[in-house]
Amino acid sequence: MVNNSSIEALTGKTLLKKVKELEHLSREEKAKTCGYYTVTKKGVTRVNMMKFLNALIEAEGIQIDSAQAGNGRGGRSASYRITVQSNGNLLIGSAYTKQMGLQPGDEFEISLGRKHIRLTQLGTGDEDKAEN
Repeated sequence: MVNNSSIEALTGKTLLKKVKELEHLSREEKAKTCGYYTVTKKGVTRVNMMKFLNALIEAEGIQIDSAQAGNGRGGRSASYRITVQSNGNLLIGSAYTKQMGLQPGDEFEISLGRKHIRLTQLGTGDEDKAEN
């Protein structure tokens, strides 16, 4: 196959942003619009869905081929970065709550700074136990 696409395939945050903009299109149309297609010598356009889906997985930061952790369980490692979800929520994952020894029902006070959000666990003497 010969790639005659006029645009280079999108990757990373650019790909994620474009896919969100194209939510009204089918998966195949999204892949083609993002540059994941080839044109054969006979002029037939073929959408490269596997490359598109793999690029999406990589853009989300999910490691599928990574080596397993020492305890035999796979998963992502903590990156110490979070992204605001489409519904406006911030999700702090279990990697962080386990590392801090948090239990279901633990409460926090939220303090907003100019460029930070500080979570202070209530009911403990350790004021900086959970800071983001």
